[in-house]
Amino acid sequence: MEIRKVLWPTDFSSSAEAAMSYVQSLSRSYGAEVHVLHVLEDIMHHEGWYGEFDENHLRKLMEKAEKRVEQRLDQICERHLEGCPMYIRHVAVGDPAKEILKLIDAENVDLVVMATRGKNESFVFGSVAEKVTRHSPVPVTTIPVEGS
Repeated sequence: MEIRKVLWPTDFSSSAEAAMSYVQSLSRSYGAEVHVLHVLEDIMHHEGWYGEFDENHLRKLMEKAEKRVEQRLDQICERHLEGCPMYIRHVAVGDPAKEILKLIDAENVDLVVMATRGKNESFVFGSVAEKVTRHSPVPVTTIPVEGS
């Protein structure tokens, strides 16, 4: 099996970080690119909370969130993935499972490495991991994470 591109979706949780050593090892062993993805929740379609926000205000909130995510991805890549031949950051907005599946196709990813659950999951095998595993056209390696 040839592995040229590995996708590591992260929600910045310690659960997602558990997959880091596997991503590093695969990248070094195969000389693979690492695609790091974080998916932001789309707040543009939420109903008003604590008063109404106009579309301009919501757009500014999303822009701030995207900048914070990009900074965080830079930190992760600099600290943990510097030994990888190449890493590429991706930020998407929407449903995490759908965005992961879209990126698999868009980047011709060969393997996905992700934790079995993220920061908001209370089940041993989270809904995002389950959806990605069920619908992915490429192998998905899930890293078990202990419950909190």
